[in-house]
Amino acid sequence: MLSSCYIHIPFCKNICSYCDFCKLFYNTEYVSSYLEVLKSEIQESYQGEELDTIYIGGGTPSSLSTLELENFFSILSIFKKSSSCEVTIEANFDSITEEKIDLFKKYGVNRISFGIETTHDWILKRMNRTLDLEYVRHIISYCKSVGITNINVDLMYAFPGETLKELEEDIDFILSLDVSHISTYSLILEEHTELFLEKEKSISEDIDAKMYELICSRLSDYTHYEISNFSREGYYSKHNLCYWNNVEYYGFGLGASGYLGDIRYSNTRSITHYLQKMFRYQEEKLSIYDKIEYEVILNLRTKNGISKKTFFNKYSMKLEDCYSYQSLVIDGYLIEDGDCLYIPEKYFYLSNEIMVRLLEECKL
Repeated sequence: MLSSCYIHIPFCKNICSYCDFCKLFYNTEYVSSYLEVLKSEIQESYQGEELDTIYIGGGTPSSLSTLELENFFSILSIFKKSSSCEVTIEANFDSITEEKIDLFKKYGVNRISFGIETTHDWILKRMNRTLDLEYVRHIISYCKSVGITNINVDLMYAFPGETLKELEEDIDFILSLDVSHISTYSLILEEHTELFLEKEKSISEDIDAKMYELICSRLSDYTHYEISNFSREGYYSKHNLCYWNNVEYYGFGLGASGYLGDIRYSNTRSITHYLQKMFRYQEEKLSIYDKIEYEVILNLRTKNGISKKTFFNKYSMKLEDCYSYQSLVIDGYLIEDGDCLYIPEKYFYLSNEIMVRLLEECKL
């Protein structure tokens, strides 16, 4: 059942050197036009379902002014929300204020995801970012004081030249904030980003693996519930679990992706086309075999892995009739525990190799 929605706000005050997401420099005129067209897209496609999760990503949603945010949240009033609806918004510390947090609270935001990435000035400078650590502490404290306690922070690692000691210092700072959720990202040098075009070199796989191991060790008080995500009990990202559970969701806005019925789609990344209401860029019509492959790949990112009962209920086929996975179980790369088939945490780092091996054993 469709119960989730992603909304993309592409505007940023500055463009990070590693970012491959759909983004634009903040421009007041563009924002006004964009919100008007976003409203049209939502009204055209939303079918009135009750939503359990709404995720407002970017870009940098907090780069909008308070008046623009008021306009934006008025657009979202069309959505029917469940009593426990998780409403997440992304924010950066160079554009967040107490006034904006108050506004988020007013309009039902109950989860904020902040980009920290690193605390080290030389890395921040190379990323085209700035960060005032005392202001970070102040804003996190303020969120908690107004009742927004579901807070995620992003940690990026494996930056060229970064040391294990520097990563540990980043982790120490993030732990000192006592937030409920931490997302971690190993830097990928994506095509068309500034770092890629300047021919920056990735760190070695060996160092990357050691950094991942350090993160897992230092965040052991959190539940490592997905390959890159750590949470206090009860604070898993409900929205991201929608993706990993391979369920349908709306995607609205420039460059947004969605999954409706048999279609996975991507919106245009051209602001010109979007403002002309030419929303869809690409659609992939899924066969049942495509859906099963997505199911396996996405489910295995989580600590609970694949539920064989859920799998059968969705596809009227047994998992073991679709994949020969016993050799991976024998080798210890997969654990079969009653209803669940999952990758043990100690092999999370090898998950891509494990999934490739599993997909090679497809019987369909």
